[in-house]
Amino acid sequence: MESSPDMISLADRARPLKKSHIRTISKAVKAVDGINLGQGICDLPTPAPIRERTHEAIAANRSIYSHHAGIEALREAILEKARTFNELPASTIDEVVVSAGSTGAFVIAAMTLLQEGDEVILFEPYYGYHRNILKLTGATVRYVPLGSPDDAFDPEAMEAELTDRTRAVIVNTPANPSGKVWRRDELEALLTVMQKHDLIAITDEIYEYMTYDDVEHVSLGALPGAYERTITLSGFSKTYNVTGWRLGYAVGPGPLLEKMGLMNDLLYICAPRPLQHGMLAVFGDLDDDYYASLRADYHERRSLMCETLEAIGFDVPWPEGAYYAFADVSPIQHRPGFSSDEEAAETLICESGIGCVTGRSFYSDPARGATKLRFCFGKELPVLKQACDQLRTAFG
Repeated sequence: MESSPDMISLADRARPLKKSHIRTISKAVKAVDGINLGQGICDLPTPAPIRERTHEAIAANRSIYSHHAGIEALREAILEKARTFNELPASTIDEVVVSAGSTGAFVIAAMTLLQEGDEVILFEPYYGYHRNILKLTGATVRYVPLGSPDDAFDPEAMEAELTDRTRAVIVNTPANPSGKVWRRDELEALLTVMQKHDLIAITDEIYEYMTYDDVEHVSLGALPGAYERTITLSGFSKTYNVTGWRLGYAVGPGPLLEKMGLMNDLLYICAPRPLQHGMLAVFGDLDDDYYASLRADYHERRSLMCETLEAIGFDVPWPEGAYYAFADVSPIQHRPGFSSDEEAAETLICESGIGCVTGRSFYSDPARGATKLRFCFGKELPVLKQACDQLRTAFG
């Protein structure tokens, strides 16, 4: 007797998996040939030096597996960047692992550190992939509110969620979706709690070059006494417009990174070899002007996005970093089609052809995000202007 797919028994970890709200919105926007401000695709052009170096690597047939932690030249370049930009006290390339995107680096960090019975602190609104990957490890996630850029870290709120099983804390700065950038004094307060309770931090800093209004990006691992209990994650996707290339990295204490490298080998073998060579252009061919231009360009996009949403009537806390506006529809809930985040997202697609992500995607309790929408402004400027024009025409 032949078995049907419905009769196949799934692993417990697979049963609850569902298509993310982000993917669902992307599909709905495509169906109406609209503009997707939901998924953080970042469809700006990849810098020419990166493309050129990658072409050279492919032409040179650099196609075989690399070291499981990445090619030596790239790890050396990342090490130097971590020491200078992030001010981490890293000393050798043994403290660097290149993986399949920053999400891949998060996976190997979580799989190396956590197991069933452990508990992890996650600040919300959170990035959904963080929450779902943590659950795959069998760990229990405990949530601490940290809603908007103006909200300050509250050590007491975190300590209220700690138990003798708490193992780690996840920090995302600049944060997706809220745009919050953790201040130095907040990180110092967090470190005090970590040291008191012997916790490890995994920090996702993928938007580290995207900060506004002279807000300073600070890496937790740079604080005195933090590096030995911190895994710092970042990558190339957002800053260099290569989201589909899947190249990220982790920096942290050697003994821990050694095990993460072996986990990387087990799960991915290595990051794509020719693309690793291409990324050397980041450190050899792009200068300070590139980053200054990046910040100025995103500052302009942030203003355009936030001013448009405010003109429609949304409450919009302007992000301090990253490239998302996390808007609240509460002020216009009296209008037809805006009673909730889900209805508002559908209304935006139907009436303006613009896609965004429902707020409930970022909270453990959907009710907490039921009036919020996330808009990504990491788009080519003419496309973003068109999207904003469509929003103003439909709802202004």
